[in-house]
Amino acid sequence: MSLFPSGTATPASIVEAQKAVLGNPPNARASFAKGRCVRGTYIPSDRADEVTKSRSFTRPSRVLARFSVDGGPRESETRDLTLRGFSFRLGNDEHRSDILTQSAPVHYARTLDQMLAFLTSRMPGRDGRPDLERIKAFSTANPETLRQANYIAAHPPPPSFASTTYWAVHAFPATNSRGETQFIKFKVVPVGSELAAIRGKAKTTSADVLHDDLKGRIATRDIRFSLMALLGRPDDPTQDVTIRWPDEDSREAVRLGTIVITAIEADETCDTSGFDPANLAEGIGYPPDEIFVARRAAYANSLAQRR
Repeated sequence: MSLFPSGTATPASIVEAQKAVLGNPPNARASFAKGRCVRGTYIPSDRADEVTKSRSFTRPSRVLARFSVDGGPRESETRDLTLRGFSFRLGNDEHRSDILTQSAPVHYARTLDQMLAFLTSRMPGRDGRPDLERIKAFSTANPETLRQANYIAAHPPPPSFASTTYWAVHAFPATNSRGETQFIKFKVVPVGSELAAIRGKAKTTSADVLHDDLKGRIATRDIRFSLMALLGRPDDPTQDVTIRWPDEDSREAVRLGTIVITAIEADETCDTSGFDPANLAEGIGYPPDEIFVARRAAYANSLAQRR
């Protein structure tokens, strides 16, 4: 159930609503505003072409990436249940893929209208605070919009970007070297046995502390993630990003390669170019869900407003 008639939401109205929830900060991202730009390399596995023929995934390349936390640019404190983001770019100018991932496997809205209504219910009033009763009423009428928050509550993130698992919530059609196409989901998993020791020790942490931790780790060693492709089945849902695939955590997955973060990059580098979900090299297609279609336009709109 949406609080808005069908068709009233647009990518531009979503960006405006996201900024309104944050207090309309000037020249800032509409979401995940507080982040740190990094760079590194991508090393493909020998099984990558079993999943996709995309050269951005089957060949080594440089990596530009950004770790972030959801919220406004002025928010120095983040709660345990704040969503984290990891956006990364693989390949070169001719075969480039930008993948946007987050620390929860589902999105908070199924349709664009529902996303606008979700944001509108959280807009601050004259006192600068959101109306909790309005939020409660919306959540009651739209229980699927609580799935993301419920997941994070049940799986508090560890106190480091480097030890966080990230998902791209969309189902991507992937065509392999044999011309076979199936849906996949991207999952980014931290590498390193030492990371297991700090899982589950989440604490109230400021965004600045997360960024300082990242800088300190990179100064002493590289940070590695396995880029995984979760393999879809014929009956998997591909249109609703508020639900997971059945048995998603235990199903077959193929390691596409390893992302190695080696250095801090100037934030202006990520701010200038941005990460555009529409950039997908041949071999990875556009997901069919409504939220991805909107994101393709919304990210371009948000980037244009920041310039």
